[in-house]
Amino acid sequence: MAASAATSAGDAAAPTRGVTARAAEPPLDRRRMVAFVCMVFGMFMAILDIQIVSASLNEIQAGLSASGDEIPWVQTSYLIAEVISIPLSGTLSRVLSTRWMFAISAGGFTLMSLMCATSSSIGEMIVWRALQGFIGGGMIPTVFAAAFTIFPPSKRTIVSPMIGLVATLAPTIGPTVGGYLTDLMSWHWLFLINVVPGIFVTVSTWILVDFDEPNYGLIKSFDWAGLAFMAGFLGCLEYVLEEGPNHDWLQDEAVFACAVICGTSALLFFWRVFTAKQPIVDLRAFSDRNFASGCVASFVLGIGLYGLTYIYPVYLARVRGYSALMIGETMFVSGLCMFATAPIAGRLSGKVDPRIMMGIGFVGFACGTWIVTGLTKDWDFYELLLPQILRGCSLMLCMIPINNIALGTLPPARMKNASGLFNLTRNLGGAVGLALINTILNDRWDLHLARLHERFTWANTAALERLDTMQRGFEAYGSAASGMALKAMTNTVRIQGLVMAFEDVFLALTVLFLAMACAVPMIRRPQAGAGGGAGH
Repeated sequence: MAASAATSAGDAAAPTRGVTARAAEPPLDRRRMVAFVCMVFGMFMAILDIQIVSASLNEIQAGLSASGDEIPWVQTSYLIAEVISIPLSGTLSRVLSTRWMFAISAGGFTLMSLMCATSSSIGEMIVWRALQGFIGGGMIPTVFAAAFTIFPPSKRTIVSPMIGLVATLAPTIGPTVGGYLTDLMSWHWLFLINVVPGIFVTVSTWILVDFDEPNYGLIKSFDWAGLAFMAGFLGCLEYVLEEGPNHDWLQDEAVFACAVICGTSALLFFWRVFTAKQPIVDLRAFSDRNFASGCVASFVLGIGLYGLTYIYPVYLARVRGYSALMIGETMFVSGLCMFATAPIAGRLSGKVDPRIMMGIGFVGFACGTWIVTGLTKDWDFYELLLPQILRGCSLMLCMIPINNIALGTLPPARMKNASGLFNLTRNLGGAVGLALINTILNDRWDLHLARLHERFTWANTAALERLDTMQRGFEAYGSAASGMALKAMTNTVRIQGLVMAFEDVFLALTVLFLAMACAVPMIRRPQAGAGGGAGH
């Protein structure tokens, strides 16, 4: 009887303790929430700027009279600078404080956007784009660090969907926004659109953000050698991954030289990180099993986010002949699905094991890419509708629990540095994913063309009948009909080989996402309420 009474008393007290704990938690500070929303908008601009420009490179090339070899540097310079800036932001935000770090990043990004819009040559554009990526890149990890430092764990069901939606939605709708701006106005507005919102974000964050204080004493022990080694390592790695697939990898002198610099700088960088008194990047965060697991998952998510945002437009442009605007309208489905899924995923994140959400998300990715392994040259909006829906929903189901697993249990002192490393893994995942996709696409296209050429010979009756049918269709052109038919036949074979290569890419992505889904149970479930909360 006594034991039963004690048990009953304990059971009755349990919910009371939970209510007391929630009541003891400080209310959501409205000023901080407004400041955080402004910061999130700044992050949205920085991430959007990658894809919004990629959709309109042809128009920029024509406007600046650039060559085909020069125009890719409009993107490459931005990406190289950003990938260096992201891990560096942890140290800089500790030195300058979140307020000054973010205000400088947002203000510099806005100024460089204006300079990009007024560029009169490709050289100017590349310089401004590099500065835009380096200065603006610091906004991304600063937002993640703020989200997991200033808000208590109970508020993460509100904050995590917000930053997750922005981090995944911005690259997805970039081609759509870029296509509309270029078609309706001009390529200059790809950059001018940042100016007014950028000024607002800069001023509002400078006025409202008061999360922490600067620590100027860290400047004395700033590791300049570590910064140089990190720049050589990450910058050259980004270049090799961007340019390697298009230049036969190490067969190209520039790619080979950058690969050597990358390898040498990497060795010196890691030596410096483990020996310097105040290293430029603190890798001890990887000793946390959840953070390391979250970074691996973020790397794979980066492949799904940036890789699929790249591969669908390539198919629609090269096989279907779509314009940038038509591609953007087709891709917009994923963005709508993210909007619809974000509040649902946010609510589930507080009630469901995050590993279950991640598993469902990666299986959804795999199902979407598996469907596209049946691709044909006639696939259009409606055939790609279900894969796009699965991709949009899966992104949100993965992003929110990955954020919570990686950053949700770290102490506040490590948050700024860890946020930079975490965001770096997603960007590197995207870079590695694009390199692998382009390599597989090119290699498999060559293989399929060789096999198709073996079958389409003068001894193949079906091929000759098809050629004859095509020739009769060009009879109006007289003696040129034979050559035109042969050219059309060759083009058909090339398109078919390309479609088969796309199928192989989607099959490889399916295997990757399934492998990640199978690895999810190995991740340790984070303890509720662990990690830093507000006020630290």
